[in-house]
Amino acid sequence: MKKVITYGTYDLLHQGHINLLKRAKALGDYLIVGVTNDNFDRDRGKLNVKNNVLERVEAVRATGLADKIIIEDYVGQKIDDIQKYDVDIFTVGSDWVGKFDYLNEYCQVVYLPRTEGISSTMLREQQDKETRIGIVGAGRIAQRFPKEADVVSGIKVAGVYDIDGERGKAFAAQHDLPTAFSSFEQLVEEVDAVYIATPHLAHYSQAHYALEHGRHVLCETPMTLDGEQARELFAIAKEKGLVLMEANKTAHCPAFNHLVTIIKSGLIGDVVDVEASESKVWGDPTLRELDPKQAGGSFFELGSYVLLPIIRLLGTEVEDIQFFSKMENGIDIFTKGILRFSKATGSFKVGLGVKTEGNLVISGTKGYAYVPAPWWKTDFFELRYENQNNNKKYFYSWNGEGLRYEIQEYMACIYNHRLKTARLRHSESVFMAHAMQQFKAGSNVNII
Repeated sequence: MKKVITYGTYDLLHQGHINLLKRAKALGDYLIVGVTNDNFDRDRGKLNVKNNVLERVEAVRATGLADKIIIEDYVGQKIDDIQKYDVDIFTVGSDWVGKFDYLNEYCQVVYLPRTEGISSTMLREQQDKETRIGIVGAGRIAQRFPKEADVVSGIKVAGVYDIDGERGKAFAAQHDLPTAFSSFEQLVEEVDAVYIATPHLAHYSQAHYALEHGRHVLCETPMTLDGEQARELFAIAKEKGLVLMEANKTAHCPAFNHLVTIIKSGLIGDVVDVEASESKVWGDPTLRELDPKQAGGSFFELGSYVLLPIIRLLGTEVEDIQFFSKMENGIDIFTKGILRFSKATGSFKVGLGVKTEGNLVISGTKGYAYVPAPWWKTDFFELRYENQNNNKKYFYSWNGEGLRYEIQEYMACIYNHRLKTARLRHSESVFMAHAMQQFKAGSNVNII
């Protein structure tokens, strides 16, 4: 039996794809089709927001031409697959002539003619209506957004608004944006979606206004410092059919999502404890993050990140949460939190004046997962066991500043009319806001 293998993204599957698959099928008796995973699409220089990998696999399967479908996850996989499946012929479109000649060492390489006059790029250009997004706030956080948005398809940054008009104009000029809006209301009126990167205390009112005026919202974390406010915002978004998403970049990065999947599959047994820490030492007392009047402090600034792995793996049914904080100049420069669940515990450390290790450890009944600092933007983790011969390391890409992954998911939700993301559920955002509210109330805060 002569085996043939080919690869592709198969985004917006069209007749050109089908013709190529038919030609590939005719080369042998058994066709293996590799579908590129949801990672950086190097061909277009864009992150796909149309069809995810499962949808693209189903589209290929529906053609009835593939005898076997596999997922392409990493560079060099083609050689591994050719040897693993004892492939006789590797084939791909003629626009790749010469690119895969190195595979002649392992099998025959055949370049097939493509169908003229049709491509995914052409279809995308015909179908796409770019989503115009406005940036609210021109501070440090927002500086990363334009460049990261540039590698995501279907999005156009329409401009920026900042309460400091001159800073807004400078931001627009720096990032070559068409407009520095004169008011927040003007920005909302002119765009389809907003990215809120203002100080914490402004998030609720700005998100509320944007949603009430029919705009999708991506809001920096923490979305609010009040659980009921978070519930209200999600209720408005649902009522109006809008996407509201908290911009927690860790929740959307490839390594973290694969870590959660692996742990939930039981590879380290039942999870009994999750420990997370993050800290920064900033010496400038004028920073917003150190100002008690602007909701400064370690937990408000970093708490949503360290809570993320705990509630993603253990859920939001917390029986008790206690905080232990070192206070200075009206803010917590260090806070340790302990969460008690019915069958597990979680703990975290955050600091803006106390330095911690900054790793993530997930303890299970069969082994544990270790994610080194800085775990919140990791591209590597390891599963460790009593028998060290069973230890396994996992490596994943982390491109740019990492915001592209949350922007990609935000745009995919908008494009596909999907009002929720499984990467950070509404209930998890509400829990984080409720934890902030508890901390602010102070009843379960122990001063050290």
